[in-house]
Amino acid sequence: MVFSYLKTHTQNLATYIPDRYEEGYGISYQGIDFADDNNITLIIALDCGIKAIEKVSYASEKGIDFIIGDHHKPGLEIPKALAVLNPKRKDCQYPYKELCGCGIGFKLIQAIASEKGESIDELVPYLDLVAIAIAADIVPITGENRILTHYGLQVINSNPRTGIKAIIHQLKKNSLNITDVVFIIAPRINAAGRIKHGNAAVELLTELDFEAAKEFAATINEYNLRRKELDQQMTKEALDQIKNLGEQERHTTVVFDENWHKGVIGIVASRLIETHYRPTLVFTKSKNVLTASARSVKGFDVYEALEQCSEFIDQFGGHKYAAGLTLKPENYQAFKNKFEEVVSVTIDKKLCTPEIMIDAELDLSAITPRFYRILQQMAPFGPKNMRPVFKTSAVRDNGYGKLVGSEKNHLKLNIIHGADRKTYNAIGFRLGEKINHIQNTFDIAYTLDENEWNGVKSLQLVLKDIR
Repeated sequence: MVFSYLKTHTQNLATYIPDRYEEGYGISYQGIDFADDNNITLIIALDCGIKAIEKVSYASEKGIDFIIGDHHKPGLEIPKALAVLNPKRKDCQYPYKELCGCGIGFKLIQAIASEKGESIDELVPYLDLVAIAIAADIVPITGENRILTHYGLQVINSNPRTGIKAIIHQLKKNSLNITDVVFIIAPRINAAGRIKHGNAAVELLTELDFEAAKEFAATINEYNLRRKELDQQMTKEALDQIKNLGEQERHTTVVFDENWHKGVIGIVASRLIETHYRPTLVFTKSKNVLTASARSVKGFDVYEALEQCSEFIDQFGGHKYAAGLTLKPENYQAFKNKFEEVVSVTIDKKLCTPEIMIDAELDLSAITPRFYRILQQMAPFGPKNMRPVFKTSAVRDNGYGKLVGSEKNHLKLNIIHGADRKTYNAIGFRLGEKINHIQNTFDIAYTLDENEWNGVKSLQLVLKDIR
Protein backbone atom coordinates (compact mmCIF):
# COMPACT_ATOMS: atom_id res chain seq x y z
CA MET A 1 0.00 0.00 0.00
CA VAL A 2 2.82 2.39 0.82
CA PHE A 3 4.38 1.48 -2.50
CA SER A 4 1.17 2.32 -4.39
CA TYR A 5 1.20 5.83 -2.93
CA LEU A 6 4.91 6.43 -3.37
CA LYS A 7 4.82 5.21 -6.94
CA THR A 8 3.11 8.42 -7.99
CA HIS A 9 5.95 10.41 -6.48
CA THR A 10 9.01 8.24 -7.25
CA GLN A 11 10.52 6.72 -10.38
CA ASN A 12 12.92 4.04 -9.12
CA LEU A 13 10.55 1.91 -7.08
CA ALA A 14 9.61 -1.78 -6.87
CA THR A 15 7.34 -3.98 -4.82
CA TYR A 16 9.03 -7.01 -3.33
CA ILE A 17 7.15 -9.89 -1.69
CA PRO A 18 9.41 -12.52 -0.09
CA ASP A 19 8.77 -16.11 -1.11
CA ARG A 20 7.67 -17.67 2.18
CA TYR A 21 9.14 -21.04 1.19
CA GLU A 22 12.53 -19.84 -0.01
CA GLU A 23 13.00 -16.73 2.13
CA GLY A 24 10.68 -17.00 5.10
CA TYR A 25 8.02 -14.54 6.18
CA GLY A 26 9.91 -11.33 6.80
CA ILE A 27 12.87 -9.30 5.60
CA SER A 28 15.27 -11.51 3.68
CA TYR A 29 18.84 -11.25 2.49
CA GLN A 30 17.54 -12.00 -1.03
CA GLY A 31 15.24 -8.98 -0.83
CA ILE A 32 18.10 -6.74 0.26
CA ASP A 33 20.28 -8.06 -2.57
CA PHE A 34 17.40 -7.37 -5.00
CA ALA A 35 17.32 -3.75 -3.81
CA ASP A 36 21.10 -3.47 -4.16
CA ASP A 37 21.08 -4.93 -7.68
CA ASN A 38 18.41 -2.41 -8.74
CA ASN A 39 20.05 0.66 -7.17
CA ILE A 40 17.26 1.01 -4.58
CA THR A 41 18.52 2.81 -1.49
CA LEU A 42 15.46 2.67 0.77
CA ILE A 43 13.41 -0.36 1.78
CA ILE A 44 10.05 0.13 3.47
CA ALA A 45 9.10 -3.07 5.29
CA LEU A 46 5.55 -3.59 6.50
CA ASP A 47 4.31 -6.12 9.07
CA CYS A 48 7.83 -7.43 9.66
CA GLY A 49 11.36 -6.38 10.59
CA ILE A 50 11.15 -5.53 14.28
CA LYS A 51 13.70 -8.26 15.05
CA ALA A 52 15.73 -8.08 11.83
CA ILE A 53 18.85 -6.73 13.55
CA GLU A 54 21.46 -8.49 11.37
CA LYS A 55 19.58 -7.98 8.12
CA VAL A 56 19.19 -4.24 8.63
CA SER A 57 22.92 -4.07 9.39
CA TYR A 58 23.63 -6.05 6.21
CA ALA A 59 21.57 -3.53 4.23
CA SER A 60 23.35 -0.62 5.87
CA GLU A 61 26.70 -2.02 4.71
CA LYS A 62 25.35 -1.82 1.16
CA GLY A 63 24.21 1.77 1.61
CA ILE A 64 20.53 0.85 1.90
CA ASP A 65 18.30 2.50 4.52
CA PHE A 66 15.28 0.88 6.14
CA ILE A 67 11.94 2.19 7.34
CA ILE A 68 10.31 -0.56 9.37
CA GLY A 69 6.56 -0.53 9.98
CA ASP A 70 5.71 -3.43 12.27
CA HIS A 71 3.21 -4.21 15.02
CA HIS A 72 4.78 -7.35 16.48
CA LYS A 73 6.44 -7.31 19.89
CA PRO A 74 9.96 -5.85 19.80
CA GLY A 75 12.90 -7.71 21.29
CA LEU A 76 15.43 -6.18 23.67
CA GLU A 77 17.21 -4.49 20.74
CA ILE A 78 15.63 -2.30 18.06
CA PRO A 79 17.08 -2.52 14.52
CA LYS A 80 19.32 0.42 13.58
CA ALA A 81 17.07 1.59 10.77
CA LEU A 82 16.32 5.06 9.48
CA ALA A 83 12.99 4.76 11.28
CA VAL A 84 11.25 2.00 13.22
CA LEU A 85 7.51 2.61 13.41
CA ASN A 86 5.92 0.30 15.94
CA PRO A 87 3.29 1.38 18.47
CA LYS A 88 4.36 -1.49 20.75
CA ARG A 89 7.79 0.04 21.29
CA LYS A 90 8.12 1.05 24.94
CA ASP A 91 9.25 4.51 23.88
CA CYS A 92 6.44 5.01 21.36
CA GLN A 93 3.96 7.69 22.44
CA TYR A 94 1.43 7.07 19.67
CA PRO A 95 -1.90 6.79 21.52
CA TYR A 96 -3.35 3.79 19.70
CA LYS A 97 -1.37 0.56 20.06
CA GLU A 98 -3.39 -1.95 18.01
CA LEU A 99 -2.71 -0.91 14.41
CA CYS A 100 -1.91 -3.77 12.04
CA GLY A 101 1.12 -3.64 9.76
CA CYS A 102 -0.86 -2.16 6.88
CA GLY A 103 -2.39 0.39 9.25
CA ILE A 104 1.10 1.55 10.18
CA GLY A 105 1.87 1.86 6.48
CA PHE A 106 -1.22 4.02 6.10
CA LYS A 107 -0.07 6.26 8.94
CA LEU A 108 3.25 6.64 7.13
CA ILE A 109 1.66 7.80 3.89
CA GLN A 110 -0.67 10.03 5.92
CA ALA A 111 2.41 11.69 7.42
CA ILE A 112 4.01 12.05 3.97
CA ALA A 113 0.82 13.56 2.59
CA SER A 114 0.59 15.97 5.52
CA GLU A 115 4.16 17.14 4.89
CA LYS A 116 3.21 17.81 1.28
CA GLY A 117 0.13 19.76 2.30
CA GLU A 118 -2.25 17.14 0.93
CA SER A 119 -5.59 16.40 2.60
CA ILE A 120 -6.78 13.16 4.14
CA ASP A 121 -9.45 12.98 1.44
CA GLU A 122 -6.76 12.09 -1.10
CA LEU A 123 -5.89 8.98 0.91
CA VAL A 124 -9.42 7.60 1.29
CA PRO A 125 -9.09 5.33 -1.80
CA TYR A 126 -6.43 3.32 0.07
CA LEU A 127 -8.75 2.47 2.95
CA ASP A 128 -10.16 -0.61 1.22
CA LEU A 129 -6.71 -2.19 1.60
CA VAL A 130 -6.48 -1.05 5.21
CA ALA A 131 -9.89 -2.53 6.08
CA ILE A 132 -9.00 -5.85 4.47
CA ALA A 133 -5.68 -5.97 6.36
CA ILE A 134 -7.35 -5.18 9.69
CA ALA A 135 -9.90 -7.93 9.11
CA ALA A 136 -7.32 -10.47 7.92
CA ASP A 137 -4.92 -9.85 10.80
CA ILE A 138 -7.65 -10.25 13.46
CA VAL A 139 -6.57 -7.13 15.36
CA PRO A 140 -9.00 -5.36 17.72
CA ILE A 141 -11.78 -3.44 15.95
CA THR A 142 -11.56 -0.59 18.44
CA GLY A 143 -10.42 3.01 18.36
CA GLU A 144 -8.63 3.97 15.19
CA ASN A 145 -8.98 0.48 13.69
CA ARG A 146 -12.75 0.76 13.95
CA ILE A 147 -12.72 4.12 12.18
CA LEU A 148 -10.38 2.90 9.43
CA THR A 149 -12.49 -0.23 8.92
CA HIS A 150 -15.73 1.75 8.80
CA TYR A 151 -14.51 4.02 6.03
CA GLY A 152 -12.65 1.18 4.31
CA LEU A 153 -15.90 -0.77 4.00
CA GLN A 154 -17.50 2.30 2.47
CA VAL A 155 -14.78 2.34 -0.20
CA ILE A 156 -15.19 -1.40 -0.82
CA ASN A 157 -18.94 -0.97 -1.33
CA SER A 158 -18.92 2.29 -3.27
CA ASN A 159 -15.68 2.57 -5.22
CA PRO A 160 -13.53 -0.55 -4.84
CA ARG A 161 -10.24 -0.90 -6.69
CA THR A 162 -10.48 -3.07 -9.78
CA GLY A 163 -9.10 -6.22 -8.17
CA ILE A 164 -11.55 -6.09 -5.26
CA LYS A 165 -14.34 -5.38 -7.72
CA ALA A 166 -13.35 -8.56 -9.59
CA ILE A 167 -13.66 -10.65 -6.40
CA ILE A 168 -17.03 -9.07 -5.60
CA HIS A 169 -18.12 -9.91 -9.16
CA GLN A 170 -17.45 -13.60 -8.40
CA LEU A 171 -19.58 -13.43 -5.26
CA LYS A 172 -22.63 -11.90 -6.89
CA LYS A 173 -23.32 -9.81 -3.77
CA ASN A 174 -24.51 -6.22 -3.78
CA SER A 175 -22.57 -5.16 -0.69
CA LEU A 176 -20.02 -6.62 1.72
CA ASN A 177 -19.77 -6.37 5.49
CA ILE A 178 -16.85 -7.10 7.79
CA THR A 179 -17.82 -10.79 7.99
CA ASP A 180 -17.56 -11.04 4.20
CA VAL A 181 -14.14 -9.42 4.29
CA VAL A 182 -12.90 -11.79 7.02
CA PHE A 183 -14.25 -15.01 5.50
CA ILE A 184 -14.37 -14.30 1.75
CA ILE A 185 -12.03 -11.50 0.64
CA ALA A 186 -9.09 -12.01 3.04
CA PRO A 187 -8.77 -15.80 2.58
CA ARG A 188 -8.62 -15.41 -1.19
CA ILE A 189 -5.88 -12.80 -1.02
CA ASN A 190 -3.96 -14.79 1.59
CA ALA A 191 -4.29 -17.99 -0.46
CA ALA A 192 -1.98 -16.59 -3.14
CA GLY A 193 1.00 -16.47 -0.78
CA ARG A 194 0.05 -19.70 0.97
CA ILE A 195 -0.26 -21.83 -2.15
CA LYS A 196 1.83 -20.07 -4.81
CA HIS A 197 3.38 -16.63 -4.28
CA GLY A 198 2.17 -13.36 -2.79
CA ASN A 199 2.92 -11.58 -6.06
CA ALA A 200 -0.34 -12.99 -7.44
CA ALA A 201 -2.25 -10.94 -4.86
CA VAL A 202 -0.21 -7.83 -5.69
CA GLU A 203 -1.04 -8.27 -9.37
CA LEU A 204 -4.74 -8.55 -8.54
CA LEU A 205 -4.79 -5.52 -6.25
CA THR A 206 -2.84 -3.27 -8.64
CA GLU A 207 -4.52 -4.32 -11.90
CA LEU A 208 -6.50 -1.53 -13.56
CA ASP A 209 -8.15 -3.52 -16.36
CA PHE A 210 -11.31 -5.25 -15.15
CA GLU A 211 -11.14 -8.19 -17.56
CA ALA A 212 -7.55 -8.92 -16.58
CA ALA A 213 -8.49 -8.53 -12.90
CA LYS A 214 -11.26 -11.12 -13.32
CA GLU A 215 -8.67 -13.59 -14.61
CA PHE A 216 -6.41 -12.89 -11.63
CA ALA A 217 -9.39 -13.28 -9.28
CA ALA A 218 -10.31 -16.63 -10.84
CA THR A 219 -6.75 -17.89 -10.41
CA ILE A 220 -6.65 -16.77 -6.79
CA ASN A 221 -9.99 -18.48 -6.18
CA GLU A 222 -8.41 -21.72 -7.42
CA TYR A 223 -5.58 -21.22 -4.94
CA ASN A 224 -8.18 -20.75 -2.21
CA LEU A 225 -9.98 -23.96 -3.13
CA ARG A 226 -6.67 -25.81 -2.99
CA ARG A 227 -5.96 -24.20 0.39
CA LYS A 228 -9.28 -25.52 1.69
CA GLU A 229 -8.44 -29.05 0.51
CA LEU A 230 -5.07 -28.95 2.25
CA ASP A 231 -6.65 -27.46 5.38
CA GLN A 232 -9.11 -30.37 5.65
CA GLN A 233 -6.52 -33.05 4.91
CA MET A 234 -3.86 -31.71 7.29
CA THR A 235 -6.34 -31.11 10.12
CA LYS A 236 -7.51 -34.73 9.92
CA GLU A 237 -3.91 -35.99 9.91
CA ALA A 238 -3.03 -33.78 12.89
CA LEU A 239 -6.04 -34.97 14.90
CA ASP A 240 -5.10 -38.57 14.09
CA GLN A 241 -1.54 -37.87 15.26
CA ILE A 242 -2.78 -36.50 18.59
CA LYS A 243 -4.96 -39.58 19.08
CA ASN A 244 -2.27 -42.07 18.06
CA LEU A 245 0.26 -40.48 20.43
CA GLY A 246 -2.28 -40.49 23.25
CA GLU A 247 -1.95 -36.72 23.74
CA GLN A 248 -5.61 -35.80 24.10
CA GLU A 249 -5.21 -34.78 27.76
CA ARG A 250 -2.08 -32.63 27.48
CA HIS A 251 -2.07 -28.89 28.18
CA THR A 252 -0.71 -28.17 24.68
CA THR A 253 -0.94 -29.41 21.13
CA VAL A 254 2.39 -29.72 19.29
CA VAL A 255 2.29 -31.75 16.07
CA PHE A 256 4.71 -32.22 13.16
CA ASP A 257 4.77 -33.72 9.69
CA GLU A 258 7.51 -32.88 7.24
CA ASN A 259 5.08 -33.11 4.31
CA TRP A 260 2.55 -30.58 5.61
CA HIS A 261 2.18 -27.45 3.50
CA LYS A 262 3.93 -24.51 5.13
CA GLY A 263 1.34 -22.03 3.89
CA VAL A 264 -1.53 -23.75 5.69
CA ILE A 265 -0.08 -24.67 9.10
CA GLY A 266 -1.41 -21.50 10.75
CA ILE A 267 -4.94 -22.28 9.61
CA VAL A 268 -4.59 -25.88 10.81
CA ALA A 269 -3.41 -24.65 14.22
CA SER A 270 -6.63 -22.65 14.53
CA ARG A 271 -8.68 -25.66 13.43
CA LEU A 272 -7.08 -27.91 16.05
CA ILE A 273 -8.07 -25.47 18.79
CA GLU A 274 -11.69 -26.06 17.79
CA THR A 275 -11.28 -29.69 18.91
CA HIS A 276 -8.54 -29.49 21.56
CA TYR A 277 -8.92 -26.07 23.14
CA ARG A 278 -5.34 -25.27 24.23
CA PRO A 279 -2.19 -23.48 22.99
CA THR A 280 -1.25 -25.11 19.69
CA LEU A 281 1.78 -25.34 17.41
CA VAL A 282 1.84 -27.01 14.01
CA PHE A 283 5.29 -27.82 12.59
CA THR A 284 6.48 -28.72 9.12
CA LYS A 285 9.90 -29.00 7.51
CA SER A 286 11.32 -26.12 5.50
CA LYS A 287 14.73 -26.82 3.99
CA ASN A 288 16.94 -27.91 6.90
CA VAL A 289 14.85 -26.50 9.75
CA LEU A 290 11.41 -27.01 11.24
CA THR A 291 9.01 -24.10 11.08
CA ALA A 292 5.78 -23.68 13.05
CA SER A 293 2.75 -21.50 13.45
CA ALA A 294 1.47 -21.01 16.98
CA ARG A 295 -2.06 -20.11 18.03
CA SER A 296 -3.41 -19.58 21.51
CA VAL A 297 -6.64 -19.61 23.47
CA LYS A 298 -8.31 -16.54 24.90
CA GLY A 299 -6.41 -15.14 27.86
CA PHE A 300 -3.11 -16.99 27.37
CA ASP A 301 0.01 -15.26 25.99
CA VAL A 302 1.69 -17.81 23.73
CA TYR A 303 4.48 -15.35 22.88
CA GLU A 304 5.59 -15.20 26.51
CA ALA A 305 5.45 -19.01 26.73
CA LEU A 306 7.69 -19.28 23.67
CA GLU A 307 10.16 -16.85 25.24
CA GLN A 308 10.57 -19.32 28.11
CA CYS A 309 11.45 -22.02 25.55
CA SER A 310 13.94 -19.85 23.64
CA GLU A 311 16.90 -22.16 24.41
CA PHE A 312 15.49 -24.58 21.82
CA ILE A 313 14.33 -21.98 19.26
CA ASP A 314 16.42 -20.45 16.49
CA GLN A 315 14.10 -17.50 15.93
CA PHE A 316 10.52 -16.50 16.64
CA GLY A 317 8.20 -13.53 16.48
CA GLY A 318 4.56 -12.63 16.86
CA HIS A 319 2.18 -11.45 19.54
CA LYS A 320 -0.08 -12.71 22.32
CA TYR A 321 -2.32 -15.03 20.33
CA ALA A 322 -0.27 -15.89 17.24
CA ALA A 323 3.40 -16.44 16.54
CA GLY A 324 5.82 -18.16 14.20
CA LEU A 325 9.11 -19.88 14.94
CA THR A 326 11.89 -22.04 13.54
CA LEU A 327 14.12 -24.58 15.25
CA LYS A 328 16.56 -27.36 14.41
CA PRO A 329 15.04 -30.83 13.89
CA GLU A 330 17.11 -32.28 16.73
CA ASN A 331 15.54 -29.74 19.14
CA TYR A 332 11.91 -30.59 18.29
CA GLN A 333 11.21 -33.13 21.04
CA ALA A 334 13.03 -31.08 23.69
CA PHE A 335 11.08 -27.99 22.67
CA LYS A 336 7.79 -29.92 22.69
CA ASN A 337 8.46 -31.16 26.22
CA LYS A 338 9.55 -27.72 27.44
CA PHE A 339 6.52 -25.99 25.92
CA GLU A 340 4.20 -28.47 27.61
CA GLU A 341 6.01 -27.91 30.89
CA VAL A 342 5.83 -24.11 30.65
CA VAL A 343 2.16 -24.02 29.70
CA SER A 344 1.13 -26.60 32.29
CA VAL A 345 2.47 -24.46 35.15
CA THR A 346 1.46 -21.03 33.82
CA ILE A 347 -1.97 -21.45 32.25
CA ASP A 348 -5.13 -21.02 34.29
CA LYS A 349 -6.91 -24.33 33.73
CA LYS A 350 -10.19 -22.46 33.22
CA LEU A 351 -8.73 -21.01 30.01
CA CYS A 352 -8.70 -24.51 28.49
CA THR A 353 -12.49 -24.66 28.54
CA PRO A 354 -14.07 -22.60 25.73
CA GLU A 355 -16.66 -20.11 26.91
CA ILE A 356 -19.44 -18.32 25.14
CA MET A 357 -20.17 -15.01 26.82
CA ILE A 358 -23.86 -14.16 26.58
CA ASP A 359 -24.70 -10.47 26.30
CA ALA A 360 -28.45 -10.82 26.77
CA GLU A 361 -31.38 -13.24 26.72
CA LEU A 362 -33.79 -12.53 23.92
CA ASP A 363 -37.23 -13.58 22.74
CA LEU A 364 -37.05 -14.31 19.03
CA SER A 365 -40.10 -12.10 18.51
CA ALA A 366 -37.87 -9.14 19.42
CA ILE A 367 -35.80 -9.70 16.28
CA THR A 368 -37.03 -7.13 13.80
CA PRO A 369 -35.38 -5.10 11.02
CA ARG A 370 -35.37 -2.09 13.36
CA PHE A 371 -33.67 -4.09 16.11
CA TYR A 372 -31.01 -5.21 13.64
CA ARG A 373 -30.46 -1.63 12.41
CA ILE A 374 -29.81 -0.55 16.00
CA LEU A 375 -27.27 -3.37 16.43
CA GLN A 376 -25.53 -2.31 13.23
CA GLN A 377 -24.78 1.08 14.75
CA MET A 378 -22.13 -0.75 16.81
CA ALA A 379 -20.45 -2.11 13.64
CA PRO A 380 -17.94 -2.88 12.26
CA PHE A 381 -17.49 -5.84 14.56
CA GLY A 382 -14.33 -7.74 15.41
CA PRO A 383 -11.96 -8.53 18.30
CA LYS A 384 -12.69 -6.35 21.37
CA ASN A 385 -15.92 -5.21 19.66
CA MET A 386 -17.63 -8.50 18.89
CA ARG A 387 -21.18 -8.92 17.69
CA PRO A 388 -23.56 -9.20 20.65
CA VAL A 389 -24.27 -12.82 21.55
CA PHE A 390 -27.84 -13.64 22.53
CA LYS A 391 -29.38 -16.64 24.25
CA THR A 392 -32.89 -17.97 23.68
CA SER A 393 -34.18 -20.95 25.65
CA ALA A 394 -36.59 -23.74 24.78
CA VAL A 395 -36.73 -23.26 21.01
CA ARG A 396 -37.85 -25.92 18.53
CA ASP A 397 -36.93 -26.85 15.00
CA ASN A 398 -39.86 -26.93 12.58
CA GLY A 399 -38.88 -30.43 11.48
CA TYR A 400 -36.84 -29.49 8.44
CA GLY A 401 -33.44 -29.13 10.11
CA LYS A 402 -30.65 -30.63 8.01
CA LEU A 403 -26.92 -30.89 7.46
CA VAL A 404 -25.50 -28.71 4.70
CA GLY A 405 -22.12 -27.91 3.17
CA SER A 406 -19.77 -30.00 1.06
CA GLU A 407 -18.84 -32.06 4.12
CA LYS A 408 -22.32 -31.95 5.63
CA ASN A 409 -20.84 -30.45 8.79
CA HIS A 410 -23.00 -27.31 9.03
CA LEU A 411 -26.44 -27.27 10.66
CA LYS A 412 -29.32 -25.48 8.89
CA LEU A 413 -32.45 -24.93 10.99
CA ASN A 414 -35.80 -23.16 10.90
CA ILE A 415 -36.50 -22.27 14.51
CA ILE A 416 -39.78 -21.66 16.35
CA HIS A 417 -40.04 -20.10 19.82
CA GLY A 418 -42.98 -20.34 22.21
CA ALA A 419 -46.38 -19.44 20.85
CA ASP A 420 -44.81 -17.41 18.04
CA ARG A 421 -45.53 -19.39 14.86
CA LYS A 422 -42.99 -17.43 12.83
CA THR A 423 -39.91 -19.41 11.82
CA TYR A 424 -36.41 -17.95 12.08
CA ASN A 425 -33.65 -19.10 9.76
CA ALA A 426 -30.50 -20.27 11.55
CA ILE A 427 -27.13 -21.62 10.46
CA GLY A 428 -24.61 -23.35 12.72
CA PHE A 429 -21.21 -23.57 11.06
CA ARG A 430 -19.36 -26.74 12.11
CA LEU A 431 -22.23 -27.68 14.42
CA GLY A 432 -23.40 -30.63 12.30
CA GLU A 433 -22.49 -33.10 15.03
CA LYS A 434 -25.23 -31.58 17.20
CA ILE A 435 -28.11 -32.48 14.92
CA ASN A 436 -29.38 -34.97 17.51
CA HIS A 437 -29.95 -32.08 19.95
CA ILE A 438 -32.82 -30.69 17.88
CA GLN A 439 -35.32 -33.54 18.36
CA ASN A 440 -36.89 -31.79 21.37
CA THR A 441 -36.66 -28.25 22.73
CA PHE A 442 -33.15 -26.84 23.06
CA ASP A 443 -31.32 -23.65 23.98
CA ILE A 444 -29.32 -21.59 21.47
CA ALA A 445 -26.54 -19.02 21.68
CA TYR A 446 -26.27 -16.92 18.52
CA THR A 447 -25.46 -13.67 16.81
CA LEU A 448 -27.52 -11.90 14.17
CA ASP A 449 -26.43 -11.28 10.61
CA GLU A 450 -27.89 -10.64 7.20
CA ASN A 451 -27.96 -13.44 4.67
CA GLU A 452 -28.06 -12.54 0.98
CA TRP A 453 -29.32 -15.09 -1.51
CA ASN A 454 -30.15 -14.33 -5.13
CA GLY A 455 -30.09 -10.63 -4.33
CA VAL A 456 -32.59 -10.95 -1.46
CA LYS A 457 -31.45 -10.11 2.09
CA SER A 458 -32.96 -11.66 5.20
CA LEU A 459 -32.03 -11.79 8.88
CA GLN A 460 -30.32 -14.95 10.01
CA LEU A 461 -29.35 -16.43 13.37
CA VAL A 462 -25.70 -17.51 13.32
CA LEU A 463 -25.53 -20.21 15.96
CA LYS A 464 -22.55 -20.28 18.29
CA ASP A 465 -23.73 -23.41 20.10
CA ILE A 466 -26.86 -25.37 21.05
CA ARG A 467 -27.67 -27.53 24.06
